[in-house]
Amino acid sequence: MILTVCLNPCTDVTIEVDSLNVGKLNHVKNKTLTFTGKALNVAIGVARLRGQSHATGFMYNENGSLFEQALDREGVPSVFIWNRGRVRENYKFIDNKSMLTEVNDVGEPIAENKQAELIDLVANLSRSSSVVVISGSLPRGVESDYYIKLFNAVPDGKLKVADCDGPRLLAALTAGMDLVKPNKDELQNTLGQEFRSRDELLKGCYSLIDKGAKRVLLSLGKRGAIITDGSKNYYCRSINVAVNSTVGAGDGMLAAASMLMEQGADLKDILRAGVAAGTATVTTFGQISFTKEKYDEIFANLTVEEFK
Repeated sequence: MILTVCLNPCTDVTIEVDSLNVGKLNHVKNKTLTFTGKALNVAIGVARLRGQSHATGFMYNENGSLFEQALDREGVPSVFIWNRGRVRENYKFIDNKSMLTEVNDVGEPIAENKQAELIDLVANLSRSSSVVVISGSLPRGVESDYYIKLFNAVPDGKLKVADCDGPRLLAALTAGMDLVKPNKDELQNTLGQEFRSRDELLKGCYSLIDKGAKRVLLSLGKRGAIITDGSKNYYCRSINVAVNSTVGAGDGMLAAASMLMEQGADLKDILRAGVAAGTATVTTFGQISFTKEKYDEIFANLTVEEFK
């Protein structure tokens, strides 16, 4: 089973417009509400691939039941540490060129006793899990080293996966990660460097390995992704698809990659599965995941190449 830990859930309000005109009147073509959070998306992606996942993390009293219902519809069991207030709302504007503009809300702060409760819960749930995925931002009141505390609560022998950046990623690496999944911007933000070529990006990945990662899956958006364990490096180019929304693409990638890791797959197959799921996700509008049929179709058409 794959346990996913969502620290900062949100309601995504995805709004489609012909063009986003700042300071002018805009007319909505389509609008959807999704009850989400990066780790929750991963749990749903695993379920879509017919794997077993379990979701946990922080949740809020006023509208958290909607998240439980959304996960239940996907066949994902969940148990949360509940807090006062309501889940924050994030707004995502998508224009006719599939350009995404985001406005993220801030949520309620988390008390220290609630943080301690989640650490205990993760320790208990991870005993019956083979992979533990912690991803996303932190709510107010929670420091970056909370990533260390959570991962240190996971028993030995479990696969640890993190999807975050900056101080949170650096903190997670000190606990030893089996896989981290930054994108280019997150890699640059974490290391404080700018990378222009594939060789430079690979060196950045090696830096994360030196800091405690066993594998780095680097998302390159529509160009695909790179994976490395410090000795072997692979690249998978994505295929051309109609892009409806990039929302949740990285989470889909992480869901498939985590499943393949759980199955003991090699680097090439982990990469190929991740790119297939990420690409399948961008073909949907207003959804946070993909269909297995689209994933299978794309997976069959991808090739992976080794490079130095």
